[in-house]
Amino acid sequence: MVGYGRLERLGAATILARLHEVVRLYVNYFQPSFKLKSKVREGAKVIKKYHAPATPAERLLASDRVSPDGKQQIRDVFAPLDPVELLRRIRQAQQQLASLEVMSQAAPPLGAQYETGAFVASLSIAWQDGEIRPTHRKQRRKPRTWRTRADDFQEAWPTVERWLMDSPDTTAKELFLRLQQLTPDQFKHGQLRTLQRRVKAWRSEMVRHLVFGAGSESATNTSASTMVS
Repeated sequence: MVGYGRLERLGAATILARLHEVVRLYVNYFQPSFKLKSKVREGAKVIKKYHAPATPAERLLASDRVSPDGKQQIRDVFAPLDPVELLRRIRQAQQQLASLEVMSQAAPPLGAQYETGAFVASLSIAWQDGEIRPTHRKQRRKPRTWRTRADDFQEAWPTVERWLMDSPDTTAKELFLRLQQLTPDQFKHGQLRTLQRRVKAWRSEMVRHLVFGAGSESATNTSASTMVS
């Protein structure tokens, strides 16, 4: 019901309390569930039998341990309830919570879809939007196109590219060993994988250049942004 986003401040607590209040009514009066009646083991097989599904309110009304006054109070609370209206209020509170999650983008403002009539009309096509609960409907993140750390091969790449042009079949590991011989203290063994990714991207760009011709960019001017680590 609430999701896994981080909530802060009094406003979120107020909406959370409002959501729990509505959920309590919706679950206790309109959500039937199974309860285990018996469980028998026959060797490796376990046979379970269940009572007929019922809501928590129905179980209280059928119980002999609840006083007549208590049962009447349950009936009085149940009489004016509308399950569709409760569900609408749940979705509305979830939408507000989703807009208050820390580090999340602001949710769209509450519009006409939260009027009861429009909400009922939208139920038949709600599945098209994927996850129904706003608190679980996360926006897709755009692919990252920027670097998060310095490019250790930025100064050495022109040299590596020249080696590749002279001998395209040279492996990235051979190129890395040559770099270590050229500058012994600059490159560590753990950086081999980074160079392998960059050489792979360079070769893919060269193939694209040979197949489709010179496009908007030259294959020899591969941008470092395509090798984001």
